[in-house]
Amino acid sequence: MVYDFKALDGKLAGAKEWLAREYRGVRTGRASPSILDGVSVSAYGSMMPLKQVASIGVEDARSLRVQPFDPSIIKDIERGIVAADIGVGTATDSSGIRVTFPELSTERREQLVKLAKGKLEEARTTVRVARDETWKDIQEKEKAKEISEDDKFRLKDELQKKVDACNDDLEKAFESKEKEMNG
Repeated sequence: MVYDFKALDGKLAGAKEWLAREYRGVRTGRASPSILDGVSVSAYGSMMPLKQVASIGVEDARSLRVQPFDPSIIKDIERGIVAADIGVGTATDSSGIRVTFPELSTERREQLVKLAKGKLEEARTTVRVARDETWKDIQEKEKAKEISEDDKFRLKDELQKKVDACNDDLEKAFESKEKEMNG
């Protein structure tokens, strides 16, 4: 009997993608355009994502260059970046806005590592819930005589291998982010 792990695989992949997305939003002291992903700008009478009104590029390790497509909204863009309160400095010049990332203090770095660890735990919880749902489904199939008891235990081992592999990937993502924050 072959058990279809598609639903589980989707949930595990979703947990990994979610953690990666969350980690992209955690500032590390290094300039990264993804830090500005959540910035909205009040332009043309509505709130718009920064990406829709400007190009964002890395200038150096500690700064980004934001170049508006329409120079008339440069002040609106700067206000949006400041309002996002992501701990960056801004300076406007003739070609756009320079976004600078200050050095992280030891205290702030520790807070960010703690935050990253919390996100890791949330992802692990998602994996645990997915594992429990799948195990319950396998047990129900055995009770309904759709699979044998031997199949049930073989599937349990396969399930645990998938969960362990996912947890290893999540742990590696955390370690990588922690190294980036402390490096």
